[in-house]
Amino acid sequence: MLRSSGILLHPTSLPGSWPIGDLGEHAFDFIDFLHKAGQSVWQVLPLGPTGYGHSPYNTLSAFAGNTALIDLQQLVIDQDLDQAQIQAAVSDCPRISFIQAHELKHALLEAAAQNFFHRPETGRFKSFTQFCLENAEWLEDFCLFMALKDTFNGQPWTDWPEGLRLRQWNKITEWQKDHTEQCDLYKYQQYVFYEQWDRLKRYANSRQIRIFGDIPIFVAHDSADVWANQRLFQLNADGQPISVAGVPPDYFSRTGQRWGNPLYSWDDHLAEDFHWWTRRFTHQLRQCDMVRIDHFRGFQACWSIPANETTAENGHWEEVPGRKLLEKLQALNPKMPIIAEDLGIITAEVEKLRDDFGLPGMKILQFAFDSGPDNPYLPENHTTNSVVYTGTHDNDTTLGWWRSLSKKQKDRIRDYLDKRRPEMPWDLIELAMASQASLCIIPCQDVLGLDKSARFNTPGRAAGNWQWQLTRDMLTDDLARRVRKLTEKYHRC
Repeated sequence: MLRSSGILLHPTSLPGSWPIGDLGEHAFDFIDFLHKAGQSVWQVLPLGPTGYGHSPYNTLSAFAGNTALIDLQQLVIDQDLDQAQIQAAVSDCPRISFIQAHELKHALLEAAAQNFFHRPETGRFKSFTQFCLENAEWLEDFCLFMALKDTFNGQPWTDWPEGLRLRQWNKITEWQKDHTEQCDLYKYQQYVFYEQWDRLKRYANSRQIRIFGDIPIFVAHDSADVWANQRLFQLNADGQPISVAGVPPDYFSRTGQRWGNPLYSWDDHLAEDFHWWTRRFTHQLRQCDMVRIDHFRGFQACWSIPANETTAENGHWEEVPGRKLLEKLQALNPKMPIIAEDLGIITAEVEKLRDDFGLPGMKILQFAFDSGPDNPYLPENHTTNSVVYTGTHDNDTTLGWWRSLSKKQKDRIRDYLDKRRPEMPWDLIELAMASQASLCIIPCQDVLGLDKSARFNTPGRAAGNWQWQLTRDMLTDDLARRVRKLTEKYHRC
């Protein structure tokens, strides 16, 4: 891997006139900023349709795109919408509201779909038909799942009538026939999302910017994936999880973390030669140039918690055939552009699995100064085959982190930097750029020097996450020059 660097920014944080950012002009502007700043990577979080809490790590599908990111202005250009329709919606639109973004865009996309389906002679309609054929294996189930959720007022699939919950063939086909138009609306939305994402990715690649995506290892229980593939998950006869995912008690939590995602029935995945997984990775690597596996340690063993437990205390480690899965993925894509999220308490077995497949791990500088010289996050302990960050989307901003430290902690960092008055976050950014890690990723909030008010996510906090958003005037030419200067100084690209 060549020495390179990039910026972490989720598309929902882009500026714009809607409650959250989208794939429109400001996304292209951000790519131009990356190019000016000498960067070659844009890291994003998962791009799926978000469920409760609006977390990109809790989505309704591992394959579908988040239609709240669709650029409506492009649909005016494509003649699916009128400008007047958009202006009427924007005039009453509040800032930073995921619910409003979904509701307003869903209504406008419904109008756009009606216009689109009235013009079956267009080239885009032919492309739509081709898209539906190529993606039918996940698209049919997802669109049916969404249409059913609409019918049953958003209830989880486990509360649907038995025939639909258990996917009885006669009930599913009968319902599909009666709701074709509703399913087609969701197919149109997915077509438009991927049409726009493909346009944006091609532009990024033309500017020598690679897209760095993210694959959460687990999926949400109330998702099209679990409903359509119940045999592949540890569920009882009613579709409820038998065991759920999490992590055991540790220094940070005396009761551990109970995430609630259903665990995989790995024997069934193995019996099907990991078909669902290979489809998932193949799909993601069409959308991105490289991907991060969130909670990579779960490919070696998962913390299995009985579903009736309210905490993670009474779980156990359950080994999984991650080596066989990675062998399968490597056979499909020998270069395997995958980064392992290997943070937290990682065992020798997990490290061996990562290293046997040559996967880069992650080094977080905010974690580097709370122990002695053997701390793996200290720059001198980094390996070339790794990715260094000042912090991730789950950390405070570097400025917020610095201001929260005690005098003793700050003095330790001052001694390390040999500076009595460190300039945060820029000294930590420079430390990351200087690292021997091949790839350096800096959160956009750190590039902007923002404090804790710009923090994107606080793990364990139920509300108030994922809401930070750029303003149009933040990414200046002076800032691009400063980032480029550091990048060139440490021979990154």
